[in-house]
Amino acid sequence: MNLLKQIIIFIILVSGLFSQAFNGYTIFSPTSGGPGGITNGTSYLINNSLNVIHTWQHSRGAASMPYLQPDSSIIYPYRVQNPSMSNGGVGGGIAHIDWNNNILWQFEIANDTYQHHHDIQPLPNGNILVIAWERKTGEEAFALGRQVINNPLNEMWPEAILEIEPVGTDTANIVWEWHLWDHLIQDIDSTLPNYGVISDHPELMNINYGNVGGSNGPGGSHADWMHFNAIDYNEELDQIVLSSRATSEIYIIDHSTTTAEAASHAGGNSGKGGDYLYRWGNPQVYNRGTNANQQLNSQHGINWIPANYPGGGHLICFNNNYQENSSAIFEIATPIDSSDNYNIGENEGFGPESPIWIHSGGFHSNVQSGAFRQPNGNTLITEADDAHMFEVNSNGNVVWNYTFPGNNIMIARAQKYELTFFGDSTFPEFTLGDINFDGEIDIQDVNIAVDMMLNQGYNPTPPADINVDGIVNMEDVGLLVQMVFSF
Repeated sequence: MNLLKQIIIFIILVSGLFSQAFNGYTIFSPTSGGPGGITNGTSYLINNSLNVIHTWQHSRGAASMPYLQPDSSIIYPYRVQNPSMSNGGVGGGIAHIDWNNNILWQFEIANDTYQHHHDIQPLPNGNILVIAWERKTGEEAFALGRQVINNPLNEMWPEAILEIEPVGTDTANIVWEWHLWDHLIQDIDSTLPNYGVISDHPELMNINYGNVGGSNGPGGSHADWMHFNAIDYNEELDQIVLSSRATSEIYIIDHSTTTAEAASHAGGNSGKGGDYLYRWGNPQVYNRGTNANQQLNSQHGINWIPANYPGGGHLICFNNNYQENSSAIFEIATPIDSSDNYNIGENEGFGPESPIWIHSGGFHSNVQSGAFRQPNGNTLITEADDAHMFEVNSNGNVVWNYTFPGNNIMIARAQKYELTFFGDSTFPEFTLGDINFDGEIDIQDVNIAVDMMLNQGYNPTPPADINVDGIVNMEDVGLLVQMVFSF
């Protein structure tokens, strides 16, 4: 390797630009905060240098964030024009869109029974988990012990989780479902169903906790009770985690159940049916704590850290109102034992007593937002209110930073994917970075990439265009160096 090449590679190795932030593609969907955010939208895929790699155009605005798929398509939750019940985060539609902006499948859940909102979660089997409000009349709620319906609609919309199987181009089958309505408790009237002592049943939801909607939501009155705002799936555990803004709690439920078991208190890997396996953040909701024990406040964006990442198996979320005008990222080590049971002491709330890691200071969002751990231990954070995305290392130092331009713009959440996540799909005959086609990405590939950048006798090919922007330059060499040296 000649001296010039050595100098180039040395500069890249010592450059903070290439050695701190996790090297990947970030995807997000900005929306405006006003009525215009309902129509039209764009999903962006950018690299660490803030170059736009690709965009997807939409006729409807985003409800949450898009999910990139290994075949380079995206699953995109969007806002429908006429939702059946509307509050912050309302959605209603889900589209599967390929790299070339062709809609492969599209389906809407906005009817007299269900209204999708906020998040979705694509599953490994190709199905999709969907958060939906579920309509209940005031009469139905009163019959189960609810005392007050404080909204002009005289309705109560609790939450349901639907697993849908896409069929054809515009149809879906519901193949599994869970309803919060099946897991309630009340301590008001012994003549009504589900009567019991709240603190004795942390696996159930107190039907009388909190308000039910109001008259200040988008579009007028709403009957939102729990306001779930995020969902994630753990394939190893076959469990689902959910976040509720209204209760300032997170919940884990068993997905290994049948639909019938999910409606009961038995069955599945846990033996507990569809009851809560775990909850955390605000134990006063189930009468096992006070304000002093509350840890979460209006949190969003709950997800598991992948098992092979630093902190693997823990939960991570964006705690929106951690302190006055300040948000925080919480990493939570759940008290799960070797039998996958979440331990709780008698008359105690679920642990832990505090997060295992907190990052705060200098950022705040009252809506949406989220955090994702990266393979190198960094954390990608989205501050939704300000359309601000940034990455911090384990010491809390900011190593990547981007604010989407414009006024009154919101980004619900952003997620970063490894450089090789979809390379084989976009260029099926190539592996990005394997420039000499020997099955390995190593220093020889770096050497050839430098040759290409200097126009020294090697024609550009897709494997060398690491950032997929159509040219081979210093940035591609830097990205390749990161891949070789595992930054």
